[in-house]
Amino acid sequence: MSSYAVRGATLKGLEAIPVTVEVDLAGGIPGMTIVGMPDSAVLEARHRIRCAFRESNFEMPRLHITVNLAPSDLRKSGTGLDLAIAVATLAASGQMPKADLDSCLFVGELGLSGDVSSVRGGIAYALLARELGLTLVGAPALVKDCASVGGIAPKEISALSQVRLGVSRLFDSAPVNLPGTRARHSLDYSDVVDQEAAKRALVIAAAGGHGMLMMGPPGSGKTMLARRMPSILPELDETERLEALLVHSVCGESIEDVSAGYRPFRSPHHSVSRAGLVGGGNPVRPGEASLAHRGVLFLDELPEFSPSVLQALRQPMEDREVRLVRAEGSYSFPCAFQLIAASNPCPCGHAGDRGRACTCTPQEIARYQGRIGGALMDRIDVFVDVQRPAAARVIKGSEGLGSSEMLEQVVRARDFSSWRRAKRDGAAVDIDVASCALDAGAASLLETMSERLALGGRAITRTARVARTIADLSQSDLVTSTHVAEACAFRCRFETGGHHGGR
Repeated sequence: MSSYAVRGATLKGLEAIPVTVEVDLAGGIPGMTIVGMPDSAVLEARHRIRCAFRESNFEMPRLHITVNLAPSDLRKSGTGLDLAIAVATLAASGQMPKADLDSCLFVGELGLSGDVSSVRGGIAYALLARELGLTLVGAPALVKDCASVGGIAPKEISALSQVRLGVSRLFDSAPVNLPGTRARHSLDYSDVVDQEAAKRALVIAAAGGHGMLMMGPPGSGKTMLARRMPSILPELDETERLEALLVHSVCGESIEDVSAGYRPFRSPHHSVSRAGLVGGGNPVRPGEASLAHRGVLFLDELPEFSPSVLQALRQPMEDREVRLVRAEGSYSFPCAFQLIAASNPCPCGHAGDRGRACTCTPQEIARYQGRIGGALMDRIDVFVDVQRPAAARVIKGSEGLGSSEMLEQVVRARDFSSWRRAKRDGAAVDIDVASCALDAGAASLLETMSERLALGGRAITRTARVARTIADLSQSDLVTSTHVAEACAFRCRFETGGHHGGR
């Protein structure tokens, strides 16, 4: 008759919540009862532990085992508590030393052979261990994922049999050297032929973090342009990298590219659900918008997405955060992504195409483009019409501006913007038109164009911000009428030879 408790954890959203695993051995019918709001995956630990004990030459106590997961009012999910329950049972039954157990955080899933496997959320568990001052004990793959989190000294365990002599005999994980320099992207803008105007728009979008919509016929190169966007974005700094790593780790996604400094690039299919895009499900997990945090969210064939799914992006684009409220509590996921979208101009794809005639009626074109929704369009800053490249240039393999030159422009503009804001008041962003520093001619032109294009207050501010980015690209302290004129050109679209309106 004895009891013992060790520390484990469970995931709730992006957080790892500490769980005290209490095991009590008492007389009665042999078996294991798990209480404390476990889900089905946690309850199935009973069978995994029984087989793991047998294969690891441990004795399953011939007593009734009661496992309490405290706090009992928190829903426990996943298989990460397997190792903690097994260790607490072994300690309570005297089959392993108890020394140092109270200073450890156990996370891992048990296999029937006694092997310890990694679980999703390694970064979250590492952050929790650092916060509590505990030693994280987990599978080698989980410990490797934790290399990006400083201030912890995890221990590796690959099989349950290794705890027979105590946790102090486990090996400390070998230090992992993270990539210190950024590798060159395999996709380069030099591969994209005869799209210099679109490349200019992409440089502006990358320099200022603006949302962008490319519209053009099939085969014009919209997807090629979008997929190369990460190659002209500066590498992640340490704070951004840890934020992105946390989201990818909790979702069970590979963290190799993010660890190397690459900005995330997410391109969900247009059949994605609302929960898949902004988060949800049971248990609640981040969606594609959060997986694109500090990177690019590319929505190809934008009108093919469900209108209700697209409208779910409106609030996250403004707040850079997804807030979900469920019966068991609220969840908050970061989503500071850069939206890049691509669309055909009409159902057949050839409205405004110089090479082929469009077969759609004006009503069909309006209905197709209306699926995007005016509220979402109002939050996109840069609109670009992408035409087919010239056949001669494609055949000859002509090269234009490459990613390295474009990245240099972006970095120079961002550095100038940081210097300008620091000189002014240190604000992180240009929050209104006044903070964009327009000269008299630029302000007058912006007012005229706003009336002509029927721009609302949000659109006027966003146009001013684009003009401010263009000025930063030219290293200009003031925004001039030339900068405003180019920004306004990216604010309106033209289809089928006529003006379709400002946004």
